[in-house]
Amino acid sequence: MSFSPNSLPIILGAPGVKGKSVTKLTKKGGLTEFMQSIIVEKQEVKEPFYVLNLGVVMSLHEKWTRNLPMIHPFYAVKCNPEPALLGTLAALGANFDCASKGEIEAVLALGVSPDRIVFANPCKAESHIKYAARVGVNLTTFDSRDELGKIRKWHPECKLLIRIKPPLECKTRRELSSKFGALAEEILPLLRAVKAFGLSVVGVAFHIGSAATDLRPYCEAIAAAKAVFETAILLGMPKMHVLDVGGGFTADSYFDEAVPVIKAALQDYFSNEPGLTVISEPERFFAETSSTLATNIIGKRVRGELREYWINDGTYGSLNGIQRDNISPTFTCTPLAWKSSPSNPTCKGLNTFKSTVFGPTCDSLDTVLKGHQLPELQVSDWLVFPEMGAYTAAGGSNFNGFNMASTSTYLAL
Repeated sequence: MSFSPNSLPIILGAPGVKGKSVTKLTKKGGLTEFMQSIIVEKQEVKEPFYVLNLGVVMSLHEKWTRNLPMIHPFYAVKCNPEPALLGTLAALGANFDCASKGEIEAVLALGVSPDRIVFANPCKAESHIKYAARVGVNLTTFDSRDELGKIRKWHPECKLLIRIKPPLECKTRRELSSKFGALAEEILPLLRAVKAFGLSVVGVAFHIGSAATDLRPYCEAIAAAKAVFETAILLGMPKMHVLDVGGGFTADSYFDEAVPVIKAALQDYFSNEPGLTVISEPERFFAETSSTLATNIIGKRVRGELREYWINDGTYGSLNGIQRDNISPTFTCTPLAWKSSPSNPTCKGLNTFKSTVFGPTCDSLDTVLKGHQLPELQVSDWLVFPEMGAYTAAGGSNFNGFNMASTSTYLAL
C-alpha cells in the first residue's frame, strides 16, 4: 500500500515510534528479507515476534480520510494497544476509544490530550469513572439507569452518549448487541433519567459488531439514532450533536462497499443537522493487516504422510481468535525454512504434505491448523502468519507459563 511521503517525518517523530529502529522495506520481498534478518539475530532465542508495518497504517488512515472525511476515527485501543501503533495514529490525527483506566493511561502516556478520548464502555467500574474525572476524560457512553447513577455521583460534568442496540441483527465475527445497547423501549425512560439527574447527553452511539458482513444494520441503526435525537428534542432537552457509528470495519472490499451505504444513510437522516459531529470506533481496519507474526517450530512428528508441527505461539497466545471467535481455523501461514532450506527459505516449488500445526501448551485444543499443506520443515524453521494485528497479542494469555510479554514487535515502513 502507498502513503504520502509527507507523513513520514510525522510518523518517525510520533510517540511510541521516536527513538526506535524503523526499517525501510524494499518493494520486492522486503518483508521476507526483514524477517530473515531478525531471525538471524534471534538464532539463540527464537521467540515469536511481530513486524508492524507503519506504512500500512499510514495508507489505511489516508484511505479512511479520503473515503469518509465526515467521520472522525476514534481507534479502539482494545484491538491492539502496541504503543507504536497508538502513537502513529495519534500523530496522524486519529482519536481513541478507551474502555478502561488502563487503556486511558496508555493513551495519555503518549502525550495525547484527554479531550481526544471517548470512554466507550457502557458499564464502568466506579474507580475507573473517578479516574476519568480526575484526568479530564469527559465523554462516555451509557445504556442503563444504574450507570447514570454512578456517573452522577463520580463524574457529573461528563458528557454522555446513549448507546442503543442496533435494530437489525447482522452476522459478525463478534456480536455485541446482547451485552450492550439500550432497547427501543428503554430509550425514553433513560433520557428522562438523564434530565432528572441533571446530566448532559450530547449524542447517540451504536456498534453493529466486529467484522460485520452485512450493510443493512448501519442504515437501520443510523435511522434509529435520528429517532433518539428527535425524542430528546420532544423532551425539551438540549439538541444532540454527536453520532457515534461504532466499529466493525475491515480493510478490505467490505469497507469499499460500506462507504457509499453509510454516506447515503447520513444524508437521508442527518442532512438537516448542522454542526453534527460524526465519529467512529474502528479497530480491525487500522490494526489487522498492519502486523505479521513469525513463530518458531519447536517440535515435529511424522505419521505416514502426515506432518505434525509444534510452534511457540498458539490459541492461548496470538492465535487466540480460533477459540475466541468460535470459528474454524482460517489462518494461513507461509514457511521461512531458515534451517532446512537456507537457499530457498520460502520453499517455493517444493512438494507439500498434509500438516497439522499445534500451539505450545499441553491443551489439545491448542491446535492452530489442520490439513494445511506445508513443505517438509524442521525444528528451528519458522512459520509466518500475515494479517495478525487485530485481537492477537491483546487477547493472549500466559496460560501454561508461556509469556506473551516475550513477543517483541519490530517496526517497518
